[in-house]
Amino acid sequence: MGFLSVKDIHHVYFTKDQATTALEDISLTIKEGEFISLLGPSGCGKTTLLSIIAGLLKPTYGEVLIDGKTIEKAKSDIGYMLQQDYLFPWKTIEENILVGLQIMNQETDQTIKKALALLEEIGLNGVEKSYPKQLSGGMRQRAALVRTLATNPKILLLDEPFSALDFQTKLKLEDLVSDTLKEYHKTAILVTHDIGEAIAMSDRIYLLSKGPGKITKVFTIPECLRNETPFDARQHPEYSNIFQQIWEELDKLETNPEH
Repeated sequence: MGFLSVKDIHHVYFTKDQATTALEDISLTIKEGEFISLLGPSGCGKTTLLSIIAGLLKPTYGEVLIDGKTIEKAKSDIGYMLQQDYLFPWKTIEENILVGLQIMNQETDQTIKKALALLEEIGLNGVEKSYPKQLSGGMRQRAALVRTLATNPKILLLDEPFSALDFQTKLKLEDLVSDTLKEYHKTAILVTHDIGEAIAMSDRIYLLSKGPGKITKVFTIPECLRNETPFDARQHPEYSNIFQQIWEELDKLETNPEH
């Protein structure tokens, strides 16, 4: 059994007039410290699956286990990072990064000290008393990362956290997040539309088909890419080969959803 186990997930959305199957027969296992990505056409259920793993949505059928515990018992083990930073504009950066600790009743001198040290570690020293509006988008996402990591979650769920950023900032933040997660040996699941981002950051990529979402293929990223930073991985000769393979599979899914 893996550290994270997703078993036979099936999910149906019901409205007054119809039932729509969003996910069908989704099973996967992730080892501790692994970074995986969910990739697929729009409407393939990537975010629905992430919400189920987070315990925000109860699946119609199936279960998710983290370290052998059900999601209900393991919610404190999960950190969630979204496309928007959702920092409170009326709170300083220091106050924002401590919010999770306060909610989970984990705020101690030691956890505050660790959160502030992490803020400095990712290049945000000196902004503790600043407000979100005084920072760039990339800096705000860094602060959001610190807030997420401050509660020491075992698993990070990343829902397109870089997609609202300009390309240069996005590349820098990919490296920062990748290095930070490796340093703290965190397990991570990334939802993205960006093939390059998935290749550069992941150990494995799960490709989902469109409506209902099923796992159609799993790509294991070669070790020569996994040993590089995301930025350097994009420059590696093997990168373009696997990009082409995934592109072709995605193209088949877009033109022939039943593939």
